Amino acid sequence: MRPAPPEVRLAHEEEAGPAAALHARRITEGFLPTLGPAFLARLYRRVVRDPGSFLVVAIDGDRVVGMCACTEDLGALYRAFIRHDGLIAGLRSAPRILRSLPRVLETLRYPGAEGAHDLPPAEVLAVAVDGARAGGGIGRLLVDAALVEFDRRGTARVKVVAGGDNAAALGLYRATGFVDAARIEVHEGTESVVLVRSAP
Repeated sequence: MRPAPPEVRLAHEEEAGPAAALHARRITEGFLPTLGPAFLARLYRRVVRDPGSFLVVAIDGDRVVGMCACTEDLGALYRAFIRHDGLIAGLRSAPRILRSLPRVLETLRYPGAEGAHDLPPAEVLAVAVDGARAGGGIGRLLVDAALVEFDRRGTARVKVVAGGDNAAALGLYRATGFVDAARIEVHEGTESVVLVRSAP
């Protein structure tokens, strides 16, 4: 029997940790998973606290089975994270950050990367669904809920970046109204597709 659909809503701060653990388990591209769940939990707590950002979660009982992190301005979110959380996050994750330093710097430079200048600052940062619930439409529910929240905030254009070879992610975003807008290299040698959704 197919499980009942989860509750999809904006996250509370205590759900940042489970969302981060889900990200670490389910998202393998990019460098953020290499920094570990503790770093991601701090980042997602900042997303929940930041007035220009939000975290959508799918809840089944008392478990987070899906997450979608979003911001109205990626550069502003990074600056807020560095200002409020950077020292502690950096000290606790220093060995991992040092091992990934070139990718860290590439990510921090990404909002101003070549080919990204005409793109909106608002972004869907990450979507992850628990493996036991994958393929059940939860990703679509999360992205749809995120777009409703962007619309509520008056954010007309939103981008998302996915690996050029990530067919599942590209399919999800195209199915929810995003269209291909650019191809960039966030990380050297790895092509990513930037998709943009404009409010109707």
